[in-house]
Amino acid sequence: MRISVSSDMDEPVARLLVAELRGRGHEVREHGALRAGADPQWAVCSAAAARDVAEGAAEQAVVCCWTGTGASIAANKVPGVRAALCVDAATADGARRWNDANVLALSLRLTSEPLLKEILDAWFAAAPSPDEEDRRNVAHVDSLDAGPR
Repeated sequence: MRISVSSDMDEPVARLLVAELRGRGHEVREHGALRAGADPQWAVCSAAAARDVAEGAAEQAVVCCWTGTGASIAANKVPGVRAALCVDAATADGARRWNDANVLALSLRLTSEPLLKEILDAWFAAAPSPDEEDRRNVAHVDSLDAGPR
């Protein structure tokens, strides 16, 4: 799978994330502090990774900043993106299952190596729910990209 990854800081957990994704066989496109010469501001690099998803250059993205909040906010401003800030495996599973999240947001401050692996395991193991109510909710969220009705 093609996955875009952004981080506003060149932190060990961000580098571990890239290595872990590549080790799992994913093609990784780096943004922000992970790529020489790229703009490392969280709003800029998170939006760039999210745009890769929205435009089809990547199937998913992982966006990181110190708390993960700013990265998730910026990513969610890109139409077609459903970013979820996940601090544990159960949240990552639910985000993929019930919300059909296509962008994972992580906190550089809170995410340890073991926790990162647990979150990624849950994220990649979960599939979007086929439940009609869940699909209606996701469709409604997607319709919000068109603006007020």
